[in-house]
Amino acid sequence: MPVIDADTHVDECEETWSYMPLADSKHRPVTLVPGDDVPEGSARPGYTRHWFVGGTLSIRRIRDDMRTGTTVETRELRDVTARLRHMDKMGVDVHILYPTAFLTHITGDADAQVAICKSYNRWLSEKCSQSDGRLRWVAVVPMLDVEAAVDEMHWASEHGACGVFKLATEVGKRVTDPYFFPIYQAANDLGLGLCIHTGSGDQPRGGSAFGDALGNTNVVDAFHGIAFSGLAGKFPKMRFGFIEAGASWIPYVIDQLYARRERMSWAWSSFNYADLTSLFQDNRLYVTCQSHEDISYLLRFGTEDNLMIGTDYTHADASAEIEAIAGIRRMADEGIIDQTAKRKILEDNPKAFYGL
Repeated sequence: MPVIDADTHVDECEETWSYMPLADSKHRPVTLVPGDDVPEGSARPGYTRHWFVGGTLSIRRIRDDMRTGTTVETRELRDVTARLRHMDKMGVDVHILYPTAFLTHITGDADAQVAICKSYNRWLSEKCSQSDGRLRWVAVVPMLDVEAAVDEMHWASEHGACGVFKLATEVGKRVTDPYFFPIYQAANDLGLGLCIHTGSGDQPRGGSAFGDALGNTNVVDAFHGIAFSGLAGKFPKMRFGFIEAGASWIPYVIDQLYARRERMSWAWSSFNYADLTSLFQDNRLYVTCQSHEDISYLLRFGTEDNLMIGTDYTHADASAEIEAIAGIRRMADEGIIDQTAKRKILEDNPKAFYGL
């Protein structure tokens, strides 16, 4: 069975938006870089380049090859074969590809969002078609236009997508809001995993347009909300993934769910799990962990069939672990986790979540 890196990225480039038809070209993101007169120290290194879409600026990171352990050719898929060679070197068979530009608010214009999502999906579908099935992608859809999002999910499913990208907070609504239910129904019917990734699609409210928006707490809130609301029962075939927020929060969330069940059942009669150890299986909840976490402890919470791992390939932030796959193998070799758990984290669980 293939080893699957459950969370890797692509860095969008000008080619990403070249799949936009002429009629939509006014929505094409444009790269802006500061002039020579920008005061030194006014921006963090690597955060000085932006995408500009209809009056909105969003970060277009400048990557460092040494810090990321990657090259611009592999990050931007300029050379698909080079990325496959790097995967071979790392002992990985399949990369699941997530976006970068869409991790933060990119536009509040619904028409622009539709055009940008369509171009991204067509670019990535074409690139992945060159990989003999080793590069698989998660579709981005325009959450500002639910009808267009459902249409795009159908197109993406027919062209190789293995999931649908979802930020835990966007359009000012939590992940459990009925506004998103048509999208969830489509994911349910099409067999696409709902991939809830760290980030925020909402307009920043003061402060940094980048840093504060990427906290992991919104993913934790999404997990709690989905489990507590019984959303999995409304969409009985849908799989829920919680990506790039680590997994050390799992004991805390289960404790909170237990406390509500035991001490507040009078207020929350709809939440009635008899055994929280089956929470993950009953709700089809999958979580990406990191190799520095206490995975042997996390496995005590009924997660053996639900943990995955990702390297965050192309990025160099707090979640990036280019050697994460090797870390899991090393844990098994040293007896920290058993070989069955290793196989499930690297192979079985991501295969089940992404429907590969």
